[in-house]
Amino acid sequence: MKLDEILKIGNKNRRTLDRVEDFATMLGPQSRYQGVFQGNDNHIVYGEVRGECDIEGVLVLGEGSRWTGNIRAVSVVVAGTVDGDIHATSKVELARTAIVRGKITSPVVAIARGASHDGSIRMAKQTQITRYQERREGNEREPLK
Repeated sequence: MKLDEILKIGNKNRRTLDRVEDFATMLGPQSRYQGVFQGNDNHIVYGEVRGECDIEGVLVLGEGSRWTGNIRAVSVVVAGTVDGDIHATSKVELARTAIVRGKITSPVVAIARGASHDGSIRMAKQTQITRYQERREGNEREPLK
C-alpha cells in the first residue's frame, strides 16, 4: 500500500489508521535504517530497518517494507515483512500483504485474509483474534470462510 492509499482508508474508526492524523517520520522505499526507533510519535516505514522499536505511538510498515528486529509500540500495522517479535499495548493489524515471523503480543489482533504469520500469538484472556477480508480496497465481495 502506498502512503495515500493507507491514509485514505475509510473513516469507520475501527482500524488504527482511522485515528492517526499524521506521521512524524517516513522512511522511503529506497532507504535503510539501522538502530533504535524511540519516542512518542507515529512512524511509517516503506524501506528496510534493522533494529529495535520502542515508541509510544503507531508504527506502520507499508507494503514492500522489511523490519528485522523486535517492535514495541502502542499500535502496529503491518503490510510488509517482519522478522522479529511484535508487542503492542493496544492493537496489531496484519494487512493482506503482511508476512510476520515471530511472536505477536497484544490485547487485540486483526488479521486480513492473505496475511502470513509464523509464530505464536499471546493475548489477554478475554480478547479474540479477528480475521477479516479487506473490503475497503476494492469491490471484491468474496465471503469469509
